[in-house]
Amino acid sequence: MPGKVLSIRAGQIVGPYDYTDRMPYWLKRIAEGGEVLAPGRPGRPIQIIDARDLAQWIIQMMEKGVTGTYNAVGPEYTLTMGQILEGCKKVTRSNAAFTWVSEKFLNDNKVEPWGEMPLWIPEEFPLPGGKEPLNGFLAVDNDKAINNGLTFRPLSDTLEDIWNWEKGRPESADRKAGMHRQHESDLLGLWNQTIG
Repeated sequence: MPGKVLSIRAGQIVGPYDYTDRMPYWLKRIAEGGEVLAPGRPGRPIQIIDARDLAQWIIQMMEKGVTGTYNAVGPEYTLTMGQILEGCKKVTRSNAAFTWVSEKFLNDNKVEPWGEMPLWIPEEFPLPGGKEPLNGFLAVDNDKAINNGLTFRPLSDTLEDIWNWEKGRPESADRKAGMHRQHESDLLGLWNQTIG
């Protein structure tokens, strides 16, 4: 319905109270320190948007009566997985050391993208049942939304707020995403043997 509908295509939404546990997993795991298994390559682009930035912008668009289709992803620069993990390390004041393992290794060891390894989708391999990798999944053009007023708070602010929320959750809370520590340890041992 051209001219009648505002269609917002939001990317990976993050922020406090995020019960998907994707970003909370990384903050919690990195805060624990030690050797941390990191997926693929640190320069891999990734897109996230703080739920509060998204909500504020949607309300502004509705109040202005804007219509059309917009990709509501962020930030306004190319963010990488390495920057996100380093940001988590800084916010949690952790001594974590990242061991970046290849996508082939993760694939060969049947590590589940996105769920078991949050925020990671293979660049080189299709998802199970797929024919092509989802390269465009984390590289969507957001210029139209930015040109229409979408703004983003600093990554450090988002991570700090998520971490403050995460610290208040009970240890027994059921986690919906992330790798079990023993599995991570086993994979790191195997990786280090492979490259050692």
